[in-house]
Amino acid sequence: MTTTKDQLYIDKVINGDASAFAYLVDNYKNMVFSLAYKMTKNKEEAEEVSQDTFIKAFKNLSNFKGDSKFSTWLYRICYHTTLDAIKKNKKNNYTFEINEVTYNQIQSVETILQGIERKERSVIMDKCLMKLADEERSILWMFYYDELSLKEIIEVTNLSEANLKVKLHRARKKLLTIVEKNIEPEMIENYGRK
Repeated sequence: MTTTKDQLYIDKVINGDASAFAYLVDNYKNMVFSLAYKMTKNKEEAEEVSQDTFIKAFKNLSNFKGDSKFSTWLYRICYHTTLDAIKKNKKNNYTFEINEVTYNQIQSVETILQGIERKERSVIMDKCLMKLADEERSILWMFYYDELSLKEIIEVTNLSEANLKVKLHRARKKLLTIVEKNIEPEMIENYGRK
């Protein structure tokens, strides 16, 4: 499942060429940092988690069997390393009470978001994502931004398929409620009338 080029460098590292690991770090550092940052909401902490992730990956590279993509295996290490870091620093945790979200509310928010310029929409979504609990934000991030399949997210999180689908659905509803509450009223009036 892993790419031939990745496997070549993995084999080199396992056979004693530690410098070959630099290729894997260069290739996946943005992915790892991005996940860590989205989960921790803190640049310094994300950098530390990224470093810890690559150290763990290096030490455990011989355990990588190639059943899944290397990126999925690395993503899983990063996900669990970040969760451990978050547990140590509970002060950054946000929670949000959700009210029942109706289908019409979801539709109206999506209609408004479609009218907002792409760049504005991206900024709004990033701010709203940061208000979700860590697990919800990371699941949405993996599914929508990193475009991991459900199977890959299950590998990363160790959730059952049914549990993942429920969490993904709830996180999406919660995000839409947050978006609805955080879009400036003028934007809703302006774009909602179109």
